[in-house]
Amino acid sequence: MVNAGQAVTERDVLDEEGDISPHFLKAVREAVSSGDRQRLRIEIGGLHESELGRLLERLTPEERTDLVGLVDSDFDYSALTEVDQAIRLEILQAMSDERVAEAIRTLESDDAVYILEDLPDEERQAVLERIPFAERIRLRRALEYPEETAGRRMQTEYVAAPPYWSVARTLDYIRSDPNLPDRFSEIFVVDPRFRLIGSVALPNLLRAPAQTLLESLVDPDRQAIAAETDQEEAARLFEQYDLLSAAVVDGDGRLVGVLTIDDIVDVIQSEADEDIRLLGGVGDEELSDTVAQITRSRFSWLLINLATAILASLVIDLFDTTIQQMVALAVLMPIVASMGGNAGTQTMTVAVRALATRDLTIHNAWRVVRRETVVSCVNGFLFALLIGVVAALWFSSTPLGLVIAAAMIINMLAAGLAGILIPLVIDRLGADPAIASGTFVTTVTDIVGFFSFLGLATLFFT
Repeated sequence: MVNAGQAVTERDVLDEEGDISPHFLKAVREAVSSGDRQRLRIEIGGLHESELGRLLERLTPEERTDLVGLVDSDFDYSALTEVDQAIRLEILQAMSDERVAEAIRTLESDDAVYILEDLPDEERQAVLERIPFAERIRLRRALEYPEETAGRRMQTEYVAAPPYWSVARTLDYIRSDPNLPDRFSEIFVVDPRFRLIGSVALPNLLRAPAQTLLESLVDPDRQAIAAETDQEEAARLFEQYDLLSAAVVDGDGRLVGVLTIDDIVDVIQSEADEDIRLLGGVGDEELSDTVAQITRSRFSWLLINLATAILASLVIDLFDTTIQQMVALAVLMPIVASMGGNAGTQTMTVAVRALATRDLTIHNAWRVVRRETVVSCVNGFLFALLIGVVAALWFSSTPLGLVIAAAMIINMLAAGLAGILIPLVIDRLGADPAIASGTFVTTVTDIVGFFSFLGLATLFFT
C-alpha cells in the first residue's frame, strides 16, 4: 500500500490550494471510464480518507458508483464520512445490502453509526440484519441515542481493565487482543459492573514499573461525559479541559464508549457551519443538493422575510402624504434602515456565537447589553453627524439633515439592543437563537428606521 504522504507528493493529488488537481482527476476519470481496476487501485491507493472524499465530490454520480464498484473491497469506506449526505446516500443506495454490511464492518463504530443513521429505516434494518450479532448490538445501541449527542458520536472500541491488573498484564492484553482500537491515548479502569472508576493516561502506563497496579495510577478526576449530552456541550468540555479523549457513560455510570479529539473537531466544524447556515436562513442544504431541494429549503424563510417586508412597507404607507410633499425623504430613508440593519446584524452575529460557545450567559448578559448600548450610541452619533452633514448639503436643508441625524441615532440604538436582546430572549425560551434572530432583528431595524425618520419628518415639515 502506498503511503498517503507519498501519494500526494509523487502523483500530485492536490493542487496548491489543497483541492484535487486537474491532472489527477483526469487520470482517475480515464481509469473509471475504461474500467481499468488495476490502474484505478494504483491511482487512489494510499489516499487519505479526506482526499478520497474530495475526489468523490469532484466526480459525476455515475463515476462515483463506478469507482466504488471497480475498487470493491479495496475502497476505503471511511471516505463516505467526508462527503455530503446526498453523495453518501447516492453511493450506498447503488450497493446491495450485503455489500453495505461488509463495508460497515470495516469501519470504526463511530464512522459506522455516522453512515447508518442517514439510511432510511428499512434499509438500515436490512443492513444491520446482515452484521454479526455482537457488532449489531453495539451499533443499534449507539443508534438509539438521540441525534447530535455524545452517544451518537462515540466510538464503542476502547481499552478497559479492572483496577487490580498490573501494568505488565495490561500491556499483554493490549498486545494480544485484536479487537482493541488501533489508536488510543488512555486506558479506562472499571469495576466488575463496568462502572467507570477513572482512567490511566497511556504515557503514565508506559513509564510505570511492570508490577504496578492500575488502581495506583488511576486518575479519578478525568471528565466523563453522559451519553445523552449534546455534542456541542461535549465539544465545550474538550476545549475547557484540553482533552484528547473522554469516556462516555450511561445513566448508571457504566462505560459505553469513548469520544476522541478527531470526532470533536468534526463536531466543532459542523456546529459552526450549522450556525452560519441558520443565520442565513438556508437550513441544512449542501452543495450537492438539487435545485428542487434548495428551493424548498429556502422558500419558507424567504416567505417570512416577505411578510416582514410587507410590515415595513405598511409603516411607510402611514406617511405617504409626507413623502409626496418631500421627495428627498424617499431618497434618504433606505439609508437609515440599511445602516440599522447592518449594525444589528453585527451585534446579533457576535451574540449568537457567544451563546453557542457559552461565553454569553445570564451572569454577564446585562454587562454585554450595556456595552452594546454604549457602542450603538457612539456609532449612532458618529454616523448621524456624517449623514446629517451630507443630507444638509445634498438637499440644501439643515432641518432635513437634523431629522435624518436624529433618526440615525434612534435606529442605531434600536439595532444594537435588538441584536443582543433578541438572541438572548430566544435562547431563554429554549430555541436556537441562530434560527430566527436575523429575521426579527431586520424587522425591528426596518420598522424603527422608517418610523423614526418619516415620523420626525412629519413633525418638522407638515
